[in-house]
Amino acid sequence: MKSAALPTLAVSGRQLRHEGQRLEILQAAAAAIAEHGFHGMTMRGLARATGRGLATFYNYFSSKEDVLFSLQTEAFETMTGSVQELLADVAEPVDRLYVFILNHLRYLAEHGAEMRVLVSEAAALPTGRRKTVRLLKEGYFRICRDIVAAILAADCDGPGASIGASLDPIEVERVTYSMFGMLNWSYGWYDRRHHGSPEDVARSMHNLAICGLVAQSPQRPVAENLQRRPGANRQPLPIGGAGGVATFRKPPSSAERTSKRV
Repeated sequence: MKSAALPTLAVSGRQLRHEGQRLEILQAAAAAIAEHGFHGMTMRGLARATGRGLATFYNYFSSKEDVLFSLQTEAFETMTGSVQELLADVAEPVDRLYVFILNHLRYLAEHGAEMRVLVSEAAALPTGRRKTVRLLKEGYFRICRDIVAAILAADCDGPGASIGASLDPIEVERVTYSMFGMLNWSYGWYDRRHHGSPEDVARSMHNLAICGLVAQSPQRPVAENLQRRPGANRQPLPIGGAGGVATFRKPPSSAERTSKRV
């Protein structure tokens, strides 16, 4: 029995080594694509950037399109799988939003180049593969959208409100895209040494999403006073006036002002 098991163990070991090398190549390729752009890289350039010979590189990927497709699909599969696992034991929508934000930022902290590729090279794949990536992206988006809808429903209708009972789906979509605007752009500025841990950034983003700027600001009474100023709620004039053409009046000269006073 022991001798029969040895070939299986050997095959498993080879598979693990192969997958480990494949992941190393993907990480190095992500860094190269993030720096030079997908269209600025060739297979030879990717092989050189990953420290492999071209022949060895072809053992793992048949084209640079395969590299980009693997980067994008595996990133969304990883983020989706990890957040689903983390959310399994979290019931409160506000807490679920924090878990979603933190999971996203942890991935960013560990895979900054991959995240940059996800955002900047989203349209570089051909139609068929782009559709596959889009379906994965939509699944990830739905997780956040459902959390946002649950929070909005509770705020509008009280705890335990049924999701979608009185919600505008376009508003839910706007809010969800706004959340992803914060999350996705963080790859462009987040630096752990300066901005703190993913937990620190997640807390800031979560507070902003749940409380808003005014609720957190020590100057909130000032903002409320501004709303009570005369004319604060006046409707803005349409640009261009009634005729739709912008008109600008030159300030009166001193002579004109004098004649009016006279």
